Amino acid sequence: MPKPIFELSEHAAAVIARRNIDLEWIEWVLLNPHRTERGKNDQSLVHAFGRIAERGGRVLRVVYNANVVPPRIVTAYFDRTLKDWP
Repeated sequence: MPKPIFELSEHAAAVIARRNIDLEWIEWVLLNPHRTERGKNDQSLVHAFGRIAERGGRVLRVVYNANVVPPRIVTAYFDRTLKDWP
């Protein structure tokens, strides 16, 4: 059985379901981020960004703890502040 490339925190599982975010989109952003940045207040967190064609090109932000294997997703959401993002 292949190892999962990520795991979900309880919070992430709840918000991803509520926001109708497909797990395949999260995996795609983790494997093909357009951009990443470290958390401002917590350097163990990484914010990965990617456009999701199935959602009209909106930018999905996936926040994960990079200090554990597999990475643990903390949250994910479509970032409204990045509408004009390249």
